[in-house]
Amino acid sequence: MARAFAGWLSSQGWVVRTEVDFVDIVAEKDGHLLYAEVKGASTAEPGLDVDTAIGQLVRRMPSEPDQAVSFALVVRDERRSVEAAVRAPQRVLDLLGMALYAVDEDGGVRQLFGRV
Repeated sequence: MARAFAGWLSSQGWVVRTEVDFVDIVAEKDGHLLYAEVKGASTAEPGLDVDTAIGQLVRRMPSEPDQAVSFALVVRDERRSVEAAVRAPQRVLDLLGMALYAVDEDGGVRQLFGRV
C-alpha cells in the first residue's frame, strides 16, 4: 500500500523517498515537503492504528508553523479502516495540516479530506 501511494505521488510530480528517519514516505515538490504515515494492515483495532499514525506525524511536525510542510495519513480503502480514520476530528486534523487518503487493493488512491 505504501508503494501504491508513493507511486501515485510520483505520478503527481513529487520526488518520493520511503522509510526516511522513521517516516513511511517523505515527498518533495516545488519546495513543499510531505510526510506520510501508512497504516495498511487490518488489525483488530484500526482506531488504534490511526491514533498511532497521527501521533507519529505529530512528532515530525516543526515547532513553528511552516506552510511548506504538510502531513498525510494513508489508510487501506476498506470500511473499518476508513471509518476509524474519519473518526479523528477533522477540525483537529485541519489545524495540524493533515490530509487523509485511502488506497484500495488495486492501488487506486482517493483523497478523503485535506490537501497536500
